[in-house]
Amino acid sequence: MAPFALIDFLGKPIAYSIYLLIGFAFGAVLEMAGFADSRRLAAQFYFRNMTVLKVMFGAIVTAMTLLFLASGLGMLDMSRVWVNPTYLVPGIVGGLLMGIGFILGGFCPGTSIVALANLKIDGLFFFLGVSAGVVLFGETVGLYEGFYHSTPMGRFTLPEWLGIPAGWVVLLIVLMALFMFWGAEKLEGIYGERGKPTRASGRRFPPRLAGAAALVVLALVVLGIGQPTSAERWERIASGKQPLLDERRVQIHPAELVDLARNDLVRLLLLDLRDERDFNIFHILDSRRVTLDEVRDGLPALGLLSAPANTVTVLISNGEERATAAWKLLAASGVLNLYILEGGINNWLDVYGHPGHDASCPEGEASGGTAAAEAFAHRFEHALGSAQPSADPDALAKRAIEFTPKVELQIRKKLGGGCG
Repeated sequence: MAPFALIDFLGKPIAYSIYLLIGFAFGAVLEMAGFADSRRLAAQFYFRNMTVLKVMFGAIVTAMTLLFLASGLGMLDMSRVWVNPTYLVPGIVGGLLMGIGFILGGFCPGTSIVALANLKIDGLFFFLGVSAGVVLFGETVGLYEGFYHSTPMGRFTLPEWLGIPAGWVVLLIVLMALFMFWGAEKLEGIYGERGKPTRASGRRFPPRLAGAAALVVLALVVLGIGQPTSAERWERIASGKQPLLDERRVQIHPAELVDLARNDLVRLLLLDLRDERDFNIFHILDSRRVTLDEVRDGLPALGLLSAPANTVTVLISNGEERATAAWKLLAASGVLNLYILEGGINNWLDVYGHPGHDASCPEGEASGGTAAAEAFAHRFEHALGSAQPSADPDALAKRAIEFTPKVELQIRKKLGGGCG
């Protein structure tokens, strides 16, 4: 399933040749659209020439529609398409600065390279300025690194922000784009130097109307087929992932979790899927309580897809049933370095139990209404949460327990692109 890591499939020479051809074609399109002319680019902001909006926004809505169409048809795994993490305030400030530079200089970084390829002096000086700015930023970012990484929102997209299905977002953006294209021509007719845009003969169907109609039809198809559910995504990868569960290659011993907690090279994320009652009675230090619904529907809020590469996520339940269900959901969404606490909290307390608890809970008795497989098999006099003596992995590390290590860090490849 796409996207494909071309270097792994084809090798560097062929993959780099493909990248070169794509870059050449992209540059040629920008040149044909007139993006090497700073006057045409700057005219965008005075409503005299709206080529920038029509070309770039047209490319964006076309790519968006085809991406979600491919995802809906099962041809593309959207979780593996790199989406730049959102840092809201720095992004707004950076956008304003770039907009001012665009107006004053007449170029953006990408179009300055197109102008430079045409041996234009203004493109050369703009490119030199961009390069100097990149160097200056790299040398000074430490002075304002806190602001640079402020207001993080992780992998955050419009469907998640609006809380509506992706198909509706695609259709609304396509309709908005078409309205803006129509409005852009009206503005060119009012403020442009070339007068009102000419209209095609009534006997012929204008190509631009055919393109607009095709985009609307594709957007309606995206809306109709929808995006794959968690269960459907799991079915697509079950043949490769189910053996990991069956062979118990992702269920880690409590002692390995203790070892991970003390490893400075690993960012450990503990997600506890138990009922609130059981969590309040006892939970491992620094664990975070989540529900299966949150795992299924709130993946962006958990920040797992944009987490640092050294993040290891361990799923915890009283037994293994809920943790396994969550593992399938997250694995189907493309989360890497995902493991289950072997035997859950019950096994953790069997291994690291302390004199303050009573393990005499009748076998199979459900606490908090949970099923027998997820019953909390230990009782405590007080609900102390992570203040229980057996909750702190650092305090338990002195107890040397042999285990078979299973955690192997996998690195997510950034499969995606962009325009500078």
